[in-house]
Amino acid sequence: MFAALLDRLPKTATAPFCPAEVRGAVAVPEGLPAWKRMLRVAGPGLLVSVGYMDPGNWATDIEAGSRYGTSLLFVVVLSSLAAIVLQILSMRLGLVTGKDLARMSRDRFGPRTVKVQWLLAELAIIACDIAEVLGSALAFKLLLGVPLWGGVLLTALDTVIVLGLKGKGFRQLEAIILGLISTIGACFLVQLVLAPPNAAEVARGLAPSLDALKQGNALYLAIGILGATIMPHNLYLHSSIVQTRLTPADAPGKRAAIRLSTIDTVVSLLLALLINAAILVLAASAFHGSGLTEVAGIEEAQKLLAPVTGGALAGVLFAIALFASGQSSTFTGTIAGQVILEGFLDLKIPCWQRRLITRTLAIVAALIGVLTLGEHSVGKLLVLTQVVLSAQLPFAIWPLLRFTDDKTLMGPFANGWVTKLVAWLLFVVISAANVWLVASAFSG
Repeated sequence: MFAALLDRLPKTATAPFCPAEVRGAVAVPEGLPAWKRMLRVAGPGLLVSVGYMDPGNWATDIEAGSRYGTSLLFVVVLSSLAAIVLQILSMRLGLVTGKDLARMSRDRFGPRTVKVQWLLAELAIIACDIAEVLGSALAFKLLLGVPLWGGVLLTALDTVIVLGLKGKGFRQLEAIILGLISTIGACFLVQLVLAPPNAAEVARGLAPSLDALKQGNALYLAIGILGATIMPHNLYLHSSIVQTRLTPADAPGKRAAIRLSTIDTVVSLLLALLINAAILVLAASAFHGSGLTEVAGIEEAQKLLAPVTGGALAGVLFAIALFASGQSSTFTGTIAGQVILEGFLDLKIPCWQRRLITRTLAIVAALIGVLTLGEHSVGKLLVLTQVVLSAQLPFAIWPLLRFTDDKTLMGPFANGWVTKLVAWLLFVVISAANVWLVASAFSG
């Protein structure tokens, strides 16, 4: 069913799902009706959107909703809009130049700078994978009753799944991701029905408010939401996977491809925004509205959903959505890691080997954290992974803005002055926010 939604196109040769091996695998002929061309272009934005609804986002959204109700909902919205702007720039870079952000950095910067960029990007991938391991492990614990360390070990099975996808087309992977995202969305829709929010409160939360940021720890949480929302590896990923679509090389063809891919990006990230907003609104409705304002952990949230909603279904759906979130992020993290490795170092290894290396490092780190800090350490460890991601983010945004501003590189598709102003303002705000977040995490 999901494949049919994404893939009304002729059969193409199957290939490993790493994007470098399937560039141009999906043809987008100019003579097709607009809706058919849109269906063929759709997909890369969906894969990118996964990074905006991973377990790291859950931690900040749940705490914000339980402590402050819907008053920080506008932060989720504004962070998502900033992410849309940056992802569109990443997509344009890939379509116009035919190179991803990592490869472009290798071409434009010195070897020492490239190695530093690669190391930071790899740390971000591992940090993201640790969050996925923790999220999936907690889902195993909630669904199967295994100890958290046992759930961490069970996440090693995802390497087998990645190996099983070898030889599958890129569209099949996109269909799987669509299925997982649909599962997350459906679970939260049912939970919101079981714990209906106050529409007036939701509307008030959408309005930006400086007063809302003055509440207790609200500013720290708002910056945490920003840091958890925009993922550095997604900027590398998006600039690569848009090249799986075979589009005309002339200026009108590129312009049409950018227009369709922009729609794909905006729609996909708006879907991620809705899911993130649903997490915060659910926490606000189920916990804050019931006087439970100290719910800060994912496991604690799942346990309290049942008594608040009057049944066990909400808690089970919560755990299923958490598992789908961690698993979908696993697939895109694998592809992003491959893009970074090939782009910065021109080093190619099979996707399953890449997955095995990254997942092993993440499992070891997660096990050390869980065994050292205890079964209830998931929230603290998730926050730590977001701090690592936040610290790396400016190093991905800066080259992206430099490249997309360059008229000799982008030609007529270079950023205009309005885009430059907005993008560089975002860079300053995001960098300052992330520096503050990192400093606060280490000082506190």
